[in-house]
Amino acid sequence: MEKTYLDISKAADLVDLKERRIYRFFEMLPGLISLGTLFIVIVFSWWQPVWIAIFIILFCFYYFLKILFLSIHQLVGYFQMKNHLKIDWMEKVKKIKRWNDIYHLVVLPTYKEGIEVLEESLEALLNSYYPMEKIIVVLAIEERAGKDALNIAKIVEKKYGNKFFKFSISVHPKDIIGEIAGKGSNSAWAVKVAKTEIIDKLKIPYKNVIVSNFDIDTKVYPYYFGCLTWYYLTTKKPLRASYQPIPIYNNNVWDVPFFSRVVATSNTFWQMVQQERVEKLTTYSTHAMPFQAWIDVGYPVNIVSDDSRIFWRAFLYYDGDYRVIPIHYPVSMDAVMTKSVLRTAINQYKQQRRWAWGCNEIPYLFFGFLKNKKVPFLKKFSHLYTVIDGFWSWATAALLIFILGWLPIRLGGEKFSITVLSYNLPVLTGRIMMFSLFGLIVSAILSTLILPRRPKNVSWIRNLTILLQWIFLPITLIIFGSFPALDAQIRLMLGKYMGFWVTEKTRK
Repeated sequence: MEKTYLDISKAADLVDLKERRIYRFFEMLPGLISLGTLFIVIVFSWWQPVWIAIFIILFCFYYFLKILFLSIHQLVGYFQMKNHLKIDWMEKVKKIKRWNDIYHLVVLPTYKEGIEVLEESLEALLNSYYPMEKIIVVLAIEERAGKDALNIAKIVEKKYGNKFFKFSISVHPKDIIGEIAGKGSNSAWAVKVAKTEIIDKLKIPYKNVIVSNFDIDTKVYPYYFGCLTWYYLTTKKPLRASYQPIPIYNNNVWDVPFFSRVVATSNTFWQMVQQERVEKLTTYSTHAMPFQAWIDVGYPVNIVSDDSRIFWRAFLYYDGDYRVIPIHYPVSMDAVMTKSVLRTAINQYKQQRRWAWGCNEIPYLFFGFLKNKKVPFLKKFSHLYTVIDGFWSWATAALLIFILGWLPIRLGGEKFSITVLSYNLPVLTGRIMMFSLFGLIVSAILSTLILPRRPKNVSWIRNLTILLQWIFLPITLIIFGSFPALDAQIRLMLGKYMGFWVTEKTRK
């Protein structure tokens, strides 16, 4: 059966009325589940405060165990990364006969970023310990960015064009029917250009090419390509896997406001945890995949969350025989920063909302699993549970833990307020959450250990503030976690589909 359902981005894409209604129901699920949870807790705090008080205690205890579990994975992930950074990956990979056959196609999609951002990423590529004659770079610009973007690209090409095996500029046409303007459609066009103008023309076997789809601010560590090549050549069924490095937001970490640093570092730690739970790992932001799989599956051009969607497309296309390999090696990117703190906060919220728009994978998976009967049931159930639980927790956990604990006392009335449970509720939840500070302490310590060297113009006091910034984690999780996640889920529930919002990149 032709897998046309892989191209669905929203319910309106479906012609069949029954299927459209089914997909529309699935689109409403994330918002209904999250809002339903909050509504039930509020109503039952007034109607059945004893039930909710017990629920809150159990919920806090569950999250204490979850935090303990995740903190252990976080520590293991950190030490895995540190060990990978110590390895000479070129020495390891050169012991494999086929290593010199492998080419790396690096896609750098850009919109209106300044030339200094582009040059930093390209300099990092040049400083990597991998033969430049095996690296193909495509600088992917947008026609809608105007002449300035093309002029910058030409300047960059003149400076860097002869330093790689091949360097190409692709110009993604604007207003292509069926596309969403953004990183996904730009990257897809760039690889088409590379396929036609470079790979096919030189008759390079597709199995010998790995595509690294970067954000424009991605700066590779020296052994990134050696590490990636080693995993590609030693993995069983390498053509049926994507390869995920660990994103660390260190490019501008000393310059950004505390909330931006907390959000970025929290995201790094989450990715470290996910690297230790391979069965739950999906592609995110900067990632790599075989060129053959890219061509077979087709990169999504009509979706905002293209980085996760490409994994699910491949998973469905190959009937569940596709996975993500964690490579435990970092790449560095920007934390959100603009010229003012207020604007940075607004942009941070918008970036989190765009990431939270990944909740649209829930209807995509439900519908895709209904259509594809070849994917094993247990795989379907496991992935659906993981994705639903992830977005539900994102939207509700911080609110349930840090805000709703007092609701039974406030709304339960005098009859509940004189009970022993009412008296002990804040004590019990407070003690449980105090033990949960273990996870906060782990994050605070690791956040200082992954810092790059402090610039000379930055005071040593900043090290102390980076440690103390974690005090604000509860507020940060609500403002830049729960709120944008609920925002995205409500928009999806109401059919108010989002477009791609480009995160502003600035340099001091």
